Amino acid sequence: MTDTPYIRPDMKAFIDMMAQVKGPKMAEMTLAEARESYVKLHGIADRPARALPVIRDLACPGRNGDISLRLYDAREARDEATPVVVFYHGGGFVIGDLDTHHALCSEIAALIDLPLVAVHYARAPEGPFPAAILDCEAATRWVASSPAALGRTASGIITIGDSAGGNATVVVGQLLTAAPAEVPVVLQVPIFPLVEDANGSASMAQFSEGYVLTGETMAFFDAAYAADRSDPRGFPILGRHDNAPPTIVVTASLDPIRDSGRAYARALVDAGRDCVFLEMRGVTHSFVNLRQMVPSTQRDLERIIAAMRFMLGNPA
Repeated sequence: MTDTPYIRPDMKAFIDMMAQVKGPKMAEMTLAEARESYVKLHGIADRPARALPVIRDLACPGRNGDISLRLYDAREARDEATPVVVFYHGGGFVIGDLDTHHALCSEIAALIDLPLVAVHYARAPEGPFPAAILDCEAATRWVASSPAALGRTASGIITIGDSAGGNATVVVGQLLTAAPAEVPVVLQVPIFPLVEDANGSASMAQFSEGYVLTGETMAFFDAAYAADRSDPRGFPILGRHDNAPPTIVVTASLDPIRDSGRAYARALVDAGRDCVFLEMRGVTHSFVNLRQMVPSTQRDLERIIAAMRFMLGNPA
């Protein structure tokens, strides 16, 4: 007999509300409809964006044309070099963009008080694997070079992202360790990341239906992105861990891909790397984007920021 998992009251209210929503499932939508629904969900579920002194759209060169970026900063200018946060949005490498994660990026930039650059990578199926990773790598190297267009000098890079962006966080960390950028990755923060194949995991079996992210939606993303299951750029659990940057791994207890994040944290510990593991209990995948409808998740994001300050040696 399977124990009933703990669900926070505000999380349960959101799940119950979503269960009442009529309409096609994401896997039944057209690509345009799926992307539009993702924008609408975050617009309803997340807190309004912070009004920061600096929110500016930028672009940098990539292998297949310019990559769209957005700079966030709680300060008009920076007189000294600081770490720069590079954010990769979630959405299965298929449906996310700069706008779906705008509120979250503004909140992270405000709370951590560091410049943040959000990356809009090539999305599948138009740009299948490894197009997104190539864009994320190129954009991160560009930020690390402290270009004049950025108006800030990077002393190091903090990579962070949710879901598919959590995958990119780990992969970019591996790529920039193997072939360093102009400044090092000083911290990586994969949030409910897909690091290994989640098919067949206990969390996928338990939470594949009724907990925001479904197994069916995961299959939809997987088919579109078409990652090579033997390539560490698709499943970075296959890569080296003995030289990984300091890491904060964040999972959600009700997430079908929870066990992927747990496996990555375990691999880092086994390799003797600095790692903080945070599992947010009673919440689902995407909790960082549900802070309006699930108010308790604001505190979860603040815990992540506190862990970042701890790992950076920057007391609150």
